[in-house]
Amino acid sequence: MRTSGLEVRTRQTQGRETPSPVGRKTEVVSTMAGTKALLTLENFINGKFVPCSSYIDSYDPSTGEVYCRVPDSGNEEIEAAVEAARAAFPGWSARSPQERSQVLHRLADLLEKSLEDLAQAESRDQGKTITLARTMDIPRSVQNFRFFASSILHHTSECTHMDHVGCLHYTLRAPVGIGVPPGVVNIVFGTGPKVGEALVSHPEVPLISFTGSQPTAERIAQLSAPHCKKLSLELGGKNPAIIFEDANLEECIPTTVRSSFANQGEICLCTSRIFVQKSIYSEFLKKFVEATRMWKVGIPSDPSANMGALISKAHLEKVRSYVKKARAEGARILCGEGVDTLSLPPKNQAGYFMLPTVITDIKDESCCMKEEIFGPVTCVVPFDSEEEVIQRANSVKYGLAATVWSSNVGRVHRVAKKLQSGLVWTNCWLIRELNLPFGGMKSSGIGREGAKDSYEFFTEVKTITIKH
Repeated sequence: MRTSGLEVRTRQTQGRETPSPVGRKTEVVSTMAGTKALLTLENFINGKFVPCSSYIDSYDPSTGEVYCRVPDSGNEEIEAAVEAARAAFPGWSARSPQERSQVLHRLADLLEKSLEDLAQAESRDQGKTITLARTMDIPRSVQNFRFFASSILHHTSECTHMDHVGCLHYTLRAPVGIGVPPGVVNIVFGTGPKVGEALVSHPEVPLISFTGSQPTAERIAQLSAPHCKKLSLELGGKNPAIIFEDANLEECIPTTVRSSFANQGEICLCTSRIFVQKSIYSEFLKKFVEATRMWKVGIPSDPSANMGALISKAHLEKVRSYVKKARAEGARILCGEGVDTLSLPPKNQAGYFMLPTVITDIKDESCCMKEEIFGPVTCVVPFDSEEEVIQRANSVKYGLAATVWSSNVGRVHRVAKKLQSGLVWTNCWLIRELNLPFGGMKSSGIGREGAKDSYEFFTEVKTITIKH
Protein backbone atom coordinates (compact mmCIF):
# COMPACT_ATOMS: atom_id res chain seq x y z
CA MET A 1 0.00 0.00 0.00
CA ARG A 2 1.78 3.13 -1.20
CA THR A 3 0.79 6.61 -0.09
CA SER A 4 2.25 10.09 0.00
CA GLY A 5 5.67 9.53 1.55
CA LEU A 6 4.52 6.39 3.36
CA GLU A 7 4.41 2.70 2.72
CA VAL A 8 2.38 0.27 4.77
CA ARG A 9 3.35 -3.37 4.35
CA THR A 10 0.70 -5.90 5.33
CA ARG A 11 0.41 -9.65 5.03
CA GLN A 12 -2.98 -10.43 3.53
CA THR A 13 -4.73 -13.73 2.90
CA GLN A 14 -4.50 -13.24 -0.86
CA GLY A 15 -0.77 -12.73 -0.65
CA ARG A 16 -0.76 -9.45 -2.56
CA GLU A 17 1.39 -7.68 0.02
CA THR A 18 4.20 -9.14 2.11
CA PRO A 19 6.77 -7.68 4.50
CA SER A 20 10.23 -6.73 3.26
CA PRO A 21 13.41 -7.63 5.15
CA VAL A 22 14.22 -4.08 6.25
CA GLY A 23 15.34 -3.10 9.73
CA ARG A 24 15.89 -6.67 10.79
CA LYS A 25 17.56 -8.10 13.86
CA THR A 26 17.97 -11.70 14.94
CA GLU A 27 16.57 -13.30 18.08
CA VAL A 28 17.27 -16.78 19.37
CA VAL A 29 14.12 -18.66 20.32
CA SER A 30 13.46 -22.12 21.66
CA THR A 31 10.97 -24.42 19.96
CA MET A 32 10.03 -28.07 20.31
CA ALA A 33 12.43 -28.76 17.47
CA GLY A 34 15.28 -27.01 19.27
CA THR A 35 16.88 -23.55 19.14
CA LYS A 36 16.75 -21.40 16.03
CA ALA A 37 17.35 -17.83 14.93
CA LEU A 38 14.29 -15.65 14.35
CA LEU A 39 14.27 -12.37 12.46
CA THR A 40 12.49 -9.38 13.96
CA LEU A 41 11.61 -6.58 11.53
CA GLU A 42 11.34 -2.93 12.53
CA ASN A 43 9.49 0.04 11.11
CA PHE A 44 11.48 2.68 9.24
CA ILE A 45 10.38 6.17 10.28
CA ASN A 46 12.21 9.48 9.80
CA GLY A 47 15.37 7.76 8.59
CA LYS A 48 15.63 5.38 11.56
CA PHE A 49 14.62 1.82 12.34
CA VAL A 50 12.08 1.92 15.13
CA PRO A 51 10.97 -1.05 17.27
CA CYS A 52 7.30 -1.72 17.97
CA SER A 53 5.53 -2.66 21.20
CA SER A 54 3.84 -5.70 19.65
CA TYR A 55 4.58 -8.10 16.80
CA ILE A 56 2.93 -10.59 14.43
CA ASP A 57 4.36 -13.97 13.51
CA SER A 58 5.30 -14.35 9.85
CA TYR A 59 5.56 -17.83 8.34
CA ASP A 60 7.97 -19.29 5.82
CA PRO A 61 5.55 -20.58 3.14
CA SER A 62 7.91 -23.39 2.15
CA THR A 63 8.01 -24.96 5.64
CA GLY A 64 4.94 -23.61 7.43
CA GLU A 65 7.15 -22.47 10.32
CA VAL A 66 7.50 -19.02 11.87
CA TYR A 67 10.67 -17.40 10.59
CA CYS A 68 10.28 -13.75 11.59
CA ARG A 69 8.25 -11.29 13.62
CA VAL A 70 6.61 -8.29 11.97
CA PRO A 71 5.61 -5.06 13.78
CA ASP A 72 1.90 -4.87 14.63
CA SER A 73 1.77 -1.11 14.17
CA GLY A 74 -1.15 1.23 14.82
CA ASN A 75 -2.12 4.88 15.22
CA GLU A 76 1.04 5.87 17.09
CA GLU A 77 3.36 4.70 14.34
CA ILE A 78 1.21 6.26 11.60
CA GLU A 79 1.21 9.61 13.39
CA ALA A 80 5.00 9.51 13.66
CA ALA A 81 5.37 8.59 9.98
CA VAL A 82 2.97 11.29 8.80
CA GLU A 83 4.76 13.90 10.88
CA ALA A 84 8.13 12.80 9.48
CA ALA A 85 6.81 12.98 5.90
CA ARG A 86 5.30 16.41 6.48
CA ALA A 87 8.57 17.77 7.89
CA ALA A 88 10.63 16.36 5.01
CA PHE A 89 8.31 17.53 2.24
CA PRO A 90 9.45 21.18 1.77
CA GLY A 91 13.13 20.36 1.38
CA TRP A 92 12.68 17.31 -0.84
CA SER A 93 10.07 18.90 -3.13
CA ALA A 94 12.34 21.92 -3.63
CA ARG A 95 15.13 19.77 -5.04
CA SER A 96 15.70 19.95 -8.78
CA PRO A 97 14.67 17.06 -11.04
CA GLN A 98 18.37 16.41 -11.63
CA GLU A 99 19.04 16.00 -7.90
CA ARG A 100 16.07 13.70 -7.41
CA SER A 101 17.10 11.71 -10.48
CA GLN A 102 20.55 11.15 -8.96
CA VAL A 103 18.96 9.84 -5.75
CA LEU A 104 16.81 7.36 -7.68
CA HIS A 105 19.82 6.15 -9.66
CA ARG A 106 21.70 5.69 -6.38
CA LEU A 107 18.81 3.61 -5.03
CA ALA A 108 18.90 1.49 -8.18
CA ASP A 109 22.65 0.99 -7.70
CA LEU A 110 22.15 -0.18 -4.12
CA LEU A 111 19.40 -2.59 -5.14
CA GLU A 112 21.59 -3.99 -7.88
CA LYS A 113 24.52 -4.38 -5.48
CA SER A 114 22.32 -6.31 -3.02
CA LEU A 115 20.42 -8.29 -5.66
CA GLU A 116 21.26 -11.74 -4.30
CA ASP A 117 20.44 -10.87 -0.66
CA LEU A 118 17.15 -9.26 -1.69
CA ALA A 119 16.22 -12.17 -3.94
CA GLN A 120 16.86 -14.65 -1.14
CA ALA A 121 14.76 -12.61 1.29
CA GLU A 122 11.89 -12.17 -1.18
CA SER A 123 11.88 -15.88 -2.02
CA ARG A 124 11.80 -16.92 1.62
CA ASP A 125 9.11 -14.43 2.58
CA GLN A 126 6.75 -14.98 -0.34
CA GLY A 127 7.41 -18.62 -1.18
CA LYS A 128 8.34 -17.96 -4.82
CA THR A 129 11.30 -19.61 -6.46
CA ILE A 130 14.68 -18.00 -5.97
CA THR A 131 15.05 -18.07 -9.75
CA LEU A 132 11.99 -15.84 -10.24
CA ALA A 133 13.07 -13.41 -7.53
CA ARG A 134 16.60 -13.31 -8.90
CA THR A 135 15.72 -12.89 -12.58
CA MET A 136 12.49 -10.87 -12.48
CA ASP A 137 11.48 -9.26 -9.18
CA ILE A 138 14.68 -7.53 -8.11
CA PRO A 139 15.94 -6.67 -11.63
CA ARG A 140 12.53 -5.19 -12.42
CA SER A 141 12.74 -3.02 -9.28
CA VAL A 142 16.11 -1.77 -10.45
CA GLN A 143 14.70 -1.10 -13.92
CA ASN A 144 11.75 0.84 -12.49
CA PHE A 145 13.98 3.14 -10.44
CA ARG A 146 16.22 3.80 -13.43
CA PHE A 147 13.25 4.41 -15.72
CA PHE A 148 11.63 7.01 -13.46
CA ALA A 149 15.02 8.56 -12.67
CA SER A 150 15.24 9.30 -16.38
CA SER A 151 11.55 10.08 -16.86
CA ILE A 152 11.48 12.95 -14.35
CA LEU A 153 14.04 14.83 -16.45
CA HIS A 154 11.77 14.99 -19.51
CA HIS A 155 8.38 16.25 -18.37
CA THR A 156 7.13 19.51 -19.88
CA SER A 157 4.35 21.89 -18.87
CA GLU A 158 1.51 23.25 -20.99
CA CYS A 159 1.41 26.84 -22.22
CA THR A 160 -1.07 28.85 -24.34
CA HIS A 161 -1.25 32.52 -25.33
CA MET A 162 -4.44 34.60 -25.80
CA ASP A 163 -3.44 37.62 -27.88
CA HIS A 164 -6.89 39.22 -27.90
CA VAL A 165 -6.90 39.66 -24.12
CA GLY A 166 -3.16 39.89 -23.65
CA CYS A 167 -2.85 36.83 -21.45
CA LEU A 168 -0.41 33.95 -21.17
CA HIS A 169 -1.52 30.70 -19.55
CA TYR A 170 0.72 27.93 -18.29
CA THR A 171 0.59 25.01 -15.89
CA LEU A 172 2.77 23.94 -12.99
CA ARG A 173 2.76 20.59 -11.28
CA ALA A 174 3.41 20.48 -7.56
CA PRO A 175 4.47 17.17 -6.00
CA VAL A 176 2.02 15.53 -3.63
CA GLY A 177 4.28 12.71 -2.38
CA ILE A 178 7.93 12.77 -1.29
CA GLY A 179 11.22 10.70 -1.79
CA VAL A 180 14.63 9.73 0.24
CA PRO A 181 16.37 11.86 2.93
CA PRO A 182 15.05 11.26 6.51
CA GLY A 183 11.26 11.36 6.54
CA VAL A 184 10.93 11.11 2.77
CA VAL A 185 10.30 7.35 2.80
CA ASN A 186 8.64 5.76 5.82
CA ILE A 187 7.81 2.05 6.00
CA VAL A 188 5.24 0.91 8.55
CA PHE A 189 4.33 -2.76 8.98
CA GLY A 190 1.05 -4.10 10.30
CA THR A 191 -2.40 -5.45 9.53
CA GLY A 192 -4.95 -3.82 7.24
CA PRO A 193 -7.71 -3.35 9.84
CA LYS A 194 -5.30 -1.74 12.29
CA VAL A 195 -2.47 0.20 10.67
CA GLY A 196 -4.01 0.27 7.19
CA GLU A 197 -7.20 1.95 8.36
CA ALA A 198 -5.22 4.42 10.49
CA LEU A 199 -3.24 5.41 7.41
CA VAL A 200 -5.97 5.75 4.80
CA SER A 201 -8.26 7.68 7.13
CA HIS A 202 -5.54 10.11 8.25
CA PRO A 203 -6.55 13.64 7.15
CA GLU A 204 -2.98 14.60 6.21
CA VAL A 205 -2.40 11.72 3.80
CA PRO A 206 -3.60 13.26 0.49
CA LEU A 207 -3.44 10.27 -1.84
CA ILE A 208 -3.36 6.49 -1.72
CA SER A 209 -1.89 4.01 -4.20
CA PHE A 210 -3.02 0.47 -3.39
CA THR A 211 -2.49 -2.94 -4.95
CA GLY A 212 -4.65 -5.73 -3.57
CA SER A 213 -8.12 -7.19 -3.37
CA GLN A 214 -11.42 -5.54 -4.24
CA PRO A 215 -12.95 -5.84 -0.72
CA THR A 216 -9.94 -4.04 0.75
CA ALA A 217 -10.17 -1.37 -1.95
CA GLU A 218 -13.85 -0.83 -1.13
CA ARG A 219 -12.93 -0.22 2.50
CA ILE A 220 -10.17 2.20 1.48
CA ALA A 221 -12.64 4.13 -0.67
CA GLN A 222 -15.08 4.37 2.24
CA LEU A 223 -12.47 5.64 4.67
CA SER A 224 -10.86 8.09 2.26
CA ALA A 225 -14.11 9.52 0.83
CA PRO A 226 -14.70 12.12 3.61
CA HIS A 227 -11.29 13.62 2.77
CA CYS A 228 -11.67 13.44 -1.04
CA LYS A 229 -8.30 11.70 -1.37
CA LYS A 230 -6.85 10.82 -4.76
CA LEU A 231 -6.94 7.05 -5.30
CA SER A 232 -5.02 4.69 -7.56
CA LEU A 233 -6.33 1.15 -7.10
CA GLU A 234 -4.81 -1.85 -8.89
CA LEU A 235 -7.11 -4.73 -8.03
CA GLY A 236 -7.94 -8.25 -9.14
CA GLY A 237 -8.44 -9.90 -12.48
CA LYS A 238 -10.13 -12.88 -14.10
CA ASN A 239 -7.95 -12.73 -17.14
CA PRO A 240 -8.92 -14.58 -20.33
CA ALA A 241 -6.66 -16.12 -22.95
CA ILE A 242 -8.40 -16.44 -26.32
CA ILE A 243 -6.81 -18.99 -28.62
CA PHE A 244 -8.01 -19.07 -32.22
CA GLU A 245 -7.58 -21.99 -34.59
CA ASP A 246 -4.77 -20.24 -36.47
CA ALA A 247 -2.66 -19.73 -33.33
CA ASN A 248 0.93 -20.90 -33.28
CA LEU A 249 0.59 -23.59 -30.60
CA GLU A 250 4.35 -24.10 -30.32
CA GLU A 251 4.59 -20.60 -28.88
CA CYS A 252 1.10 -20.39 -27.40
CA ILE A 253 1.18 -23.45 -25.13
CA PRO A 254 4.41 -22.80 -23.18
CA THR A 255 3.53 -19.11 -22.85
CA THR A 256 0.01 -19.89 -21.63
CA VAL A 257 1.37 -22.40 -19.09
CA ARG A 258 3.63 -19.63 -17.81
CA SER A 259 0.86 -17.03 -17.84
CA SER A 260 -1.34 -19.40 -15.84
CA PHE A 261 1.11 -20.65 -13.23
CA ALA A 262 4.03 -18.22 -12.89
CA ASN A 263 4.65 -17.29 -9.26
CA GLN A 264 2.12 -19.99 -8.25
CA GLY A 265 -0.56 -18.02 -10.12
CA GLU A 266 -0.19 -15.24 -7.54
CA ILE A 267 0.13 -12.46 -10.10
CA CYS A 268 -2.88 -10.27 -10.79
CA LEU A 269 -2.11 -10.60 -14.53
CA CYS A 270 -2.14 -14.41 -14.59
CA THR A 271 -4.45 -16.25 -16.99
CA SER A 272 -7.31 -18.09 -15.26
CA ARG A 273 -9.77 -18.61 -18.15
CA ILE A 274 -8.59 -20.17 -21.41
CA PHE A 275 -10.99 -20.08 -24.36
CA VAL A 276 -9.94 -22.37 -27.23
CA GLN A 277 -11.62 -22.53 -30.64
CA LYS A 278 -13.41 -25.88 -31.03
CA SER A 279 -11.48 -27.06 -34.09
CA ILE A 280 -8.22 -27.20 -32.07
CA TYR A 281 -9.69 -27.70 -28.58
CA SER A 282 -8.78 -31.38 -28.16
CA GLU A 283 -5.27 -30.92 -29.53
CA PHE A 284 -4.65 -27.87 -27.36
CA LEU A 285 -6.01 -29.50 -24.22
CA LYS A 286 -3.85 -32.61 -24.60
CA LYS A 287 -0.66 -30.62 -25.20
CA PHE A 288 -1.49 -28.05 -22.51
CA VAL A 289 -2.02 -30.70 -19.83
CA GLU A 290 1.20 -32.45 -20.86
CA ALA A 291 3.11 -29.16 -20.61
CA THR A 292 1.49 -28.33 -17.26
CA ARG A 293 2.59 -31.68 -15.81
CA MET A 294 6.16 -30.75 -16.78
CA TRP A 295 5.89 -27.56 -14.72
CA LYS A 296 7.92 -28.49 -11.64
CA VAL A 297 6.76 -27.62 -8.13
CA GLY A 298 9.65 -27.58 -5.68
CA ILE A 299 11.28 -25.82 -2.77
CA PRO A 300 12.07 -22.18 -3.59
CA SER A 301 15.83 -22.74 -3.46
CA ASP A 302 15.68 -25.43 -6.17
CA PRO A 303 16.99 -23.76 -9.36
CA SER A 304 15.03 -26.23 -11.50
CA ALA A 305 11.66 -25.44 -9.84
CA ASN A 306 9.08 -23.52 -11.87
CA MET A 307 6.75 -22.98 -8.89
CA GLY A 308 7.29 -22.58 -5.16
CA ALA A 309 4.84 -22.32 -2.26
CA LEU A 310 1.69 -20.22 -1.97
CA ILE A 311 1.80 -17.23 0.38
CA SER A 312 -0.08 -18.65 3.40
CA LYS A 313 -1.90 -21.67 4.74
CA ALA A 314 -5.23 -19.83 4.66
CA HIS A 315 -4.73 -18.89 1.04
CA LEU A 316 -3.72 -22.43 0.08
CA GLU A 317 -6.94 -23.72 1.64
CA LYS A 318 -8.94 -21.08 -0.21
CA VAL A 319 -7.43 -22.02 -3.59
CA ARG A 320 -8.02 -25.71 -2.93
CA SER A 321 -11.65 -24.96 -2.06
CA TYR A 322 -12.25 -23.71 -5.60
CA VAL A 323 -11.05 -27.02 -7.02
CA LYS A 324 -13.42 -28.86 -4.67
CA LYS A 325 -16.32 -26.65 -5.78
CA ALA A 326 -15.52 -27.29 -9.45
CA ARG A 327 -15.47 -31.05 -8.87
CA ALA A 328 -18.79 -30.84 -7.00
CA GLU A 329 -20.30 -29.00 -9.99
CA GLY A 330 -19.34 -31.84 -12.31
CA ALA A 331 -16.19 -30.34 -13.82
CA ARG A 332 -13.18 -32.51 -14.67
CA ILE A 333 -9.79 -31.95 -13.03
CA LEU A 334 -7.29 -33.05 -15.67
CA CYS A 335 -4.12 -32.62 -13.65
CA GLY A 336 -2.87 -31.18 -10.39
CA GLU A 337 -4.86 -30.97 -7.16
CA GLY A 338 -6.40 -34.30 -6.19
CA VAL A 339 -5.15 -35.99 -9.37
CA ASP A 340 -1.36 -36.06 -9.29
CA THR A 341 1.06 -36.64 -6.40
CA LEU A 342 3.32 -33.89 -5.10
CA SER A 343 6.73 -35.00 -3.83
CA LEU A 344 8.54 -32.75 -1.34
CA PRO A 345 11.47 -33.13 1.09
CA PRO A 346 10.43 -34.06 4.68
CA LYS A 347 11.12 -30.58 6.10
CA ASN A 348 8.80 -29.02 3.50
CA GLN A 349 5.84 -31.36 3.96
CA ALA A 350 3.99 -28.70 5.98
CA GLY A 351 4.68 -25.99 3.40
CA TYR A 352 1.93 -24.36 1.34
CA PHE A 353 2.57 -26.15 -1.95
CA MET A 354 0.06 -27.04 -4.64
CA LEU A 355 0.39 -28.57 -8.07
CA PRO A 356 -0.68 -26.53 -11.13
CA THR A 357 -4.27 -27.53 -11.81
CA VAL A 358 -6.26 -27.61 -15.06
CA ILE A 359 -10.07 -27.72 -14.98
CA THR A 360 -12.38 -28.38 -17.93
CA ASP A 361 -16.04 -29.21 -18.62
CA ILE A 362 -16.98 -26.23 -16.49
CA LYS A 363 -19.77 -23.69 -17.02
CA ASP A 364 -19.15 -19.97 -17.43
CA GLU A 365 -21.45 -19.39 -14.42
CA SER A 366 -19.17 -21.36 -12.09
CA CYS A 367 -17.35 -19.42 -9.36
CA CYS A 368 -14.13 -20.81 -10.85
CA MET A 369 -14.91 -18.89 -14.05
CA LYS A 370 -16.19 -15.74 -12.31
CA GLU A 371 -14.07 -15.13 -9.21
CA GLU A 372 -10.39 -14.38 -8.85
CA ILE A 373 -8.71 -17.48 -7.42
CA PHE A 374 -5.17 -16.02 -7.34
CA GLY A 375 -3.50 -19.39 -7.41
CA PRO A 376 -2.23 -22.15 -9.75
CA VAL A 377 -5.66 -23.00 -11.17
CA THR A 378 -6.89 -22.35 -14.71
CA CYS A 379 -10.03 -23.39 -16.61
CA VAL A 380 -10.03 -24.44 -20.27
CA VAL A 381 -13.26 -24.24 -22.31
CA PRO A 382 -14.14 -24.34 -26.03
CA PHE A 383 -15.78 -21.64 -28.17
CA ASP A 384 -17.19 -21.41 -31.69
CA SER A 385 -17.12 -17.85 -33.01
CA GLU A 386 -15.27 -14.59 -32.51
CA GLU A 387 -18.40 -12.75 -31.39
CA GLU A 388 -19.27 -15.47 -28.89
CA VAL A 389 -15.86 -15.56 -27.23
CA ILE A 390 -15.69 -11.76 -26.88
CA GLN A 391 -19.05 -11.78 -25.11
CA ARG A 392 -17.98 -14.60 -22.79
CA ALA A 393 -14.59 -13.04 -22.06
CA ASN A 394 -16.31 -9.78 -21.09
CA SER A 395 -18.97 -11.46 -18.93
CA VAL A 396 -17.10 -11.10 -15.61
CA LYS A 397 -16.87 -8.05 -13.35
CA TYR A 398 -13.11 -7.77 -13.84
CA GLY A 399 -11.22 -6.18 -16.72
CA LEU A 400 -7.52 -6.18 -16.00
CA ALA A 401 -5.71 -8.12 -18.74
CA ALA A 402 -6.27 -10.50 -21.64
CA THR A 403 -4.21 -12.40 -24.20
CA VAL A 404 -5.20 -13.14 -27.80
CA TRP A 405 -3.51 -15.80 -29.93
CA SER A 406 -3.99 -15.62 -33.69
CA SER A 407 -1.92 -15.17 -36.85
CA ASN A 408 -4.70 -13.02 -38.39
CA VAL A 409 -3.63 -9.40 -37.86
CA GLY A 410 -7.09 -8.00 -38.59
CA ARG A 411 -8.69 -10.34 -36.08
CA VAL A 412 -6.12 -9.47 -33.43
CA HIS A 413 -6.93 -5.76 -33.75
CA ARG A 414 -10.71 -6.36 -33.80
CA VAL A 415 -10.73 -8.56 -30.74
CA ALA A 416 -8.30 -6.42 -28.76
CA LYS A 417 -10.49 -3.37 -29.36
CA LYS A 418 -13.66 -5.12 -28.13
CA LEU A 419 -12.23 -6.77 -25.02
CA GLN A 420 -13.02 -4.95 -21.79
CA SER A 421 -9.47 -5.11 -20.47
CA GLY A 422 -6.97 -2.44 -19.53
CA LEU A 423 -4.17 -4.49 -21.10
CA VAL A 424 -4.32 -6.85 -24.07
CA TRP A 425 -1.32 -8.92 -25.12
CA THR A 426 -1.38 -10.60 -28.52
CA ASN A 427 0.79 -13.66 -29.15
CA CYS A 428 2.77 -12.91 -25.97
CA TRP A 429 2.36 -12.23 -22.25
CA LEU A 430 3.76 -9.88 -19.62
CA ILE A 431 5.80 -7.68 -21.91
CA ARG A 432 5.74 -4.25 -20.29
CA GLU A 433 6.50 -0.78 -21.64
CA LEU A 434 6.74 1.60 -18.67
CA ASN A 435 5.97 4.63 -20.83
CA LEU A 436 2.45 3.31 -21.45
CA PRO A 437 -0.52 3.11 -19.05
CA PHE A 438 -0.97 0.10 -16.76
CA GLY A 439 -4.28 -0.61 -15.03
CA GLY A 440 -7.68 -2.23 -15.35
CA MET A 441 -11.30 -1.56 -16.24
CA LYS A 442 -14.48 -2.29 -14.26
CA SER A 443 -13.77 -3.89 -10.87
CA SER A 444 -10.09 -4.29 -11.66
CA GLY A 445 -9.29 -0.84 -10.41
CA ILE A 446 -9.20 2.92 -10.72
CA GLY A 447 -6.48 4.93 -12.41
CA ARG A 448 -3.36 4.01 -14.35
CA GLU A 449 0.37 3.74 -13.71
CA GLY A 450 3.16 4.57 -16.16
CA ALA A 451 5.45 7.48 -16.96
CA LYS A 452 2.80 10.09 -17.78
CA ASP A 453 0.03 8.62 -15.64
CA SER A 454 2.17 8.27 -12.52
CA TYR A 455 3.47 11.80 -12.99
CA GLU A 456 -0.06 13.14 -13.16
CA PHE A 457 -1.26 11.08 -10.19
CA PHE A 458 1.56 12.03 -7.82
CA THR A 459 1.36 15.74 -8.62
CA GLU A 460 -1.30 18.45 -8.44
CA VAL A 461 -1.72 20.60 -11.52
CA LYS A 462 -2.08 24.35 -11.22
CA THR A 463 -3.08 26.74 -14.02
CA ILE A 464 -1.55 30.22 -13.91
CA THR A 465 -2.74 33.16 -16.01
CA ILE A 466 -0.55 36.26 -16.50
CA LYS A 467 -1.98 39.42 -18.10
CA HIS A 468 0.60 41.62 -19.74
